[in-house]
Amino acid sequence: MKMDRFIYLDNAATTKTAPEVVEAMLPFFSGQFGNPSSVYGFGAANKDMISRQRETIARALKAKPFEIYFTAGGSESDNWALKAAAEAYAAKGRHIITSRIEHHAILHTCEYLEKQGFEVTYLDVDENGIVRLDELEAAIRPDTILISVMYANNEIGTIQPIREIGEIAKANDVLFHTDAVQAFGQIPIDVDECHVDMLSASGHKLNGPKGIGFLYIRKGVKIRSFVHGGAQERKRRAGTENVPGIVGLGTAVERAIRTMEERAVREKKLRDYLIGRIEKEIPYCRLNGDREKRLPNNVNFSFRFIEGESLLIMLDGKGICASSGSACTSGSLDPSHVLLAIGLPHEIAHGSLRMTLNEEVSEEELDYVVDTLKEIVSRLRQMSPLYEDFVKRGGAK
Repeated sequence: MKMDRFIYLDNAATTKTAPEVVEAMLPFFSGQFGNPSSVYGFGAANKDMISRQRETIARALKAKPFEIYFTAGGSESDNWALKAAAEAYAAKGRHIITSRIEHHAILHTCEYLEKQGFEVTYLDVDENGIVRLDELEAAIRPDTILISVMYANNEIGTIQPIREIGEIAKANDVLFHTDAVQAFGQIPIDVDECHVDMLSASGHKLNGPKGIGFLYIRKGVKIRSFVHGGAQERKRRAGTENVPGIVGLGTAVERAIRTMEERAVREKKLRDYLIGRIEKEIPYCRLNGDREKRLPNNVNFSFRFIEGESLLIMLDGKGICASSGSACTSGSLDPSHVLLAIGLPHEIAHGSLRMTLNEEVSEEELDYVVDTLKEIVSRLRQMSPLYEDFVKRGGAK
């Protein structure tokens, strides 16, 4: 079926690989295909290319090139940071602190570590999804070895007080890891200023290729190898390097940093325009996440009396791609753990919609989205027994 429109508003799930990124990658599939570990020049040239990408990424974080380790993506980076740090620092203590709204790559890794005898404290967040600093400080114990709090939430877009969290971690001699998969390339990040010891990021969230990411590990952090085998990545992550992916990631990072300021201004304007129209024209909705401390491209609403899955299916029929939360939990029928953590009841959390913008979307397209959304929400509510009861009780005008 041919659609008149196609509007992609799920950029927190993945982004389109930028043409210049694809162009940069192509030679390394069939032309410059040498193994970087080779001693001859044809392969060794790719080792130099990897070094250049490492330098590009390090500059973006105000880090040093040798502190950047390439991985297969954000989930691997998160797993490596938590599991390897837990193992390396187990003699000091077995207590880890994280938040209830982390990505499942963190939460499920913490569950695994609990089965290995580690103790995990899961911090509550306020109604906007922000960690309370006093509760974080109170949770630190003599045996605390690691704090892991995401830079910005993948569902509701809330940006955490990372610098303050880093200061608390440093003052208590505790390692600090942040999952920056959603934040990196969207907002400026300085690992020294924020006292970050480890940071995870992924290429496909910033117009780079899928299957490539990195873990920043500050010099001096005692962390074990995650993949054993060869001597790649300074003997910490074995396996022949994904040269095309690394080149694509480096190119995407350079592009993201170059365009960040202009892109953020434009996306914030469109984001606020979209939020304003929805709040003004669709009753019984709630903006989720902090209104100001928010990623430039994130819009997340809960609509009362409807099911998010039905909303997504009907939007898809109109050529609009959005989501109800994390792409990694799209097969689950349970409401978002993030929305429950900020205090939403199950019935409202079920009616959530996340729309994440990109640099190509226009105001005219967002007008079509809101007009379509109004129509669909109204239609779904007319079929809802909960809404019918609400109207009977005089709740609707």
